[in-house]
Amino acid sequence: MDVLVTGGTGFIGTHVCRELDDRGHDVTAFARNPDGADLPASVERAVGDVTAYDTVAEAVEGHDAVVNLVALSPLFKPKQGDRRHLEVHLGGTENVVTAAEEAGVEYVLQMSALDADPDGSTAYLRAKGRAEEVVRSSDLEYTIFRPSVVFGDGGEFVGFTKKLTTPYVTGLPGGGKSKFQPIWVQDLVPMLADAVEDESHWGETYEIGGPESLTLADVARLVYRAEGKSVRVLPVPMPLAAIGLTLADPLPFVPMGSDQYRSLKLDNTTDSNDVGAFGVDAGELTSLEDYLAVH
Repeated sequence: MDVLVTGGTGFIGTHVCRELDDRGHDVTAFARNPDGADLPASVERAVGDVTAYDTVAEAVEGHDAVVNLVALSPLFKPKQGDRRHLEVHLGGTENVVTAAEEAGVEYVLQMSALDADPDGSTAYLRAKGRAEEVVRSSDLEYTIFRPSVVFGDGGEFVGFTKKLTTPYVTGLPGGGKSKFQPIWVQDLVPMLADAVEDESHWGETYEIGGPESLTLADVARLVYRAEGKSVRVLPVPMPLAAIGLTLADPLPFVPMGSDQYRSLKLDNTTDSNDVGAFGVDAGELTSLEDYLAVH
């Protein structure tokens, strides 16, 4: 199968390209600057931007399937409201879907997010929700994945936690009670590849998470324990955090803003973890604790 991976040089994309290549598929990594990517020599590179339709249309031609991974991080602080999220997540998906339809591509795998909703509480979730609508209303076969936070080498989750906190004593909005269900990238990627290969997954939307739910405070403690440090979490009242993070929106050196504050009011966990659809037992997945070698 000829597979185009948009965002093929990103954190998840490089793993997806390697996995599909290992399975014998002809893989092309599509990115703005793909030449220096750490990918097998057998993976082709295509230069382009999902927000530029002509580059997408050129890259899609001749492929059987597209794995659409291009995304801004939910930690991205939009300086112009929803606009940038809409350009990349919605506009980029529209370009991928239209180009795929025009080129006779059969299938697209769409990477979305838990709680994606056109009426969601953050710019990220609203744009992701509208992008899902584009995929579902297309003429393509599709699978939509909604993972919780993904961690692993090269990922941002652990690093962001350290940016947001300090060892020994740290303040977190609401005491860091927001819940996550982190999944290791190397547990997630085989499921993505299975969805591309197996038509039984077409037309499905999967909520995917790791083996356990952790609060942000739990994550901070694990991250610092891995460095031989402890951390005591002090709660910052949510109304006070809302004011502070709204004022911090224009400051590039502050890792959170009002959109991230709103995201912390939601638990990033699955209602029913769908890993079983891929023959996976959630209890056998790699936990963040195991990944950090904290026991």
